[in-house]
Amino acid sequence: MVNASYLVFLGAAFDFADGLVARALNAQSSIGKDLDSLADMVTFGVVPGFAMYKILGIYATGSYIPNIALLIPLFSAWRLAKFNNDSRQSVDFIGLPTPANAIFFMALPFLLINDTTGFAKYIITQQNLIALILCFCFLMVSEIRLFSLKIKKFSFSENLYPVILIVAANVLFFTIFYASIPIVIIMYILLSLIKYKLVK
Repeated sequence: MVNASYLVFLGAAFDFADGLVARALNAQSSIGKDLDSLADMVTFGVVPGFAMYKILGIYATGSYIPNIALLIPLFSAWRLAKFNNDSRQSVDFIGLPTPANAIFFMALPFLLINDTTGFAKYIITQQNLIALILCFCFLMVSEIRLFSLKIKKFSFSENLYPVILIVAANVLFFTIFYASIPIVIIMYILLSLIKYKLVK
């Protein structure tokens, strides 16, 4: 399962890079967006869904409980269909992007095998995993506005929150390593809520 996590993280890096290349070459197209969404569905929907199915299978008290993990690919597909051509996302995101959702869940296998912080026994329980799946599925299709990490203008005031997130992510990663990843995703959501609450 850890190998699958590495591949999803690699997929997220390529997903970020192909967007940069497409914009740099002015090679954006509607079919490109649709193909990108199809790839996202597999990498960031199906894979984390099956990973969580296996993890829930370890902690589940009933044989039906792991099936809750299948909500991840279903809601990922819903999100991609709902927001794929949404013009409101030209600057920021509406709802939690599927890569961020996948990175959160695919970081959990690292906590299972290398829990140097003691977080795993509090986070990875049947009740918490179900609550996290339901919460993140809701966030993917919600109308919550989240900032993008794409820096288009070199202005500190406009990039304050992405800079805070990047600095915090680096400090946390070099302190608690892979255990930092779920924390950083939650920080991303909270900072976005703070940013757009203040803007309003």
